[in-house]
Amino acid sequence: MIPKHTIDEIFETVKIEEVVGDFITLKKRGVNLLGLCPFHNEKTPSFTVSPTKGIYKCFGCGEGGNSVSFLMDKEHYNYPEALKYLAKKYNIEIEEEEMTSEQTQIANEKDSLYILSTFANTFFIKSLWEKEEGQNIGLSYFKERGFNEEIIKKFELGYSPKNQSALFNEAINNSFDKEVFLKSGLGFKVNDKVIVDRFKDRVMFPIHSFSGRILGFGGRALSKNAKAKYQNSPESSIYNKSKVLYGIFFAKNQISKLDNCYIVEGYTDVLAMHQKGIENVVSASGTSLTTEQVKLISRFTKNITILFDGDAAGIKASFRGVDMILKEGMNVKIIPFPDNHDPDSYSKTLSSDDFKLFLKNQCSRFYNIQNFNFIF
Repeated sequence: MIPKHTIDEIFETVKIEEVVGDFITLKKRGVNLLGLCPFHNEKTPSFTVSPTKGIYKCFGCGEGGNSVSFLMDKEHYNYPEALKYLAKKYNIEIEEEEMTSEQTQIANEKDSLYILSTFANTFFIKSLWEKEEGQNIGLSYFKERGFNEEIIKKFELGYSPKNQSALFNEAINNSFDKEVFLKSGLGFKVNDKVIVDRFKDRVMFPIHSFSGRILGFGGRALSKNAKAKYQNSPESSIYNKSKVLYGIFFAKNQISKLDNCYIVEGYTDVLAMHQKGIENVVSASGTSLTTEQVKLISRFTKNITILFDGDAAGIKASFRGVDMILKEGMNVKIIPFPDNHDPDSYSKTLSSDDFKLFLKNQCSRFYNIQNFNFIF
């Protein structure tokens, strides 16, 4: 339970415009701020934030409230979770007791899945940095791909051991429920007695929400015998891949600041661009671009630049999302890469300045695609 004096401090410290501004782009309109409502689809802003009153109100759908209610509605936090999020944002210390196994079991499914996902993420990170197997296999792989320790830690990359039930056994030993583990998609039943980890022997890419919560994972196989090179978490009550963009938590502020969002194909493309100092970049996480994902981006900018592979398949993939982007009233450009290159591989052939210059020069060659007057 959070003490009342701490709750009072949180409410006295938070600024509604900063909290809401982490999720949508706000523009000054007199004494208030205006933006597109995150609770319903709209093209004309009707979502108003009042810094002086500390409240928000949408005159389109009627949603309204304060910073806590905004987080509860937008991120599906319960009341204590919303308070903890704000306390962390404003560096307010909360004296908090660890959840007991009984408390974990009686928590609702969504809360339990969030807790388990965080636990799994910590397990994968420790396996990468603190275990010999993870250092020799997982960490070596990331470094061979050219990623430095800063990027590996920033994106909380990890490693899932070869032991087929390593995570499951660790979760059970820490009082997590077997059924919750199965619902999370982190493992599956082989038979009535055996549950194995879905991501065994893979390097791990956690998928974050807007606010940094772990929703699911992407795993890259390191064994040549693996059936699939990449595998994502199955959908659950907290992870809907069509509504999630990999990297959005790390990109949202720069997307808004630079008024442009780069979309790339894969996890490593996002990492590579961040390592070159380009942070306004997201990936569709191994799925074709969806309307929901485009709408997420539209909260921060109306400009999208698609960066796909330089082969025919990459160009074709780029065009699949163009109509969808245009229907949402967005501006879109496509930048192709040289043959046999993607943003990850090509960035490694250039310095940071030269790579940024390449993107800038390529952008200058394209007109708004709505005019159908672009060049390849």
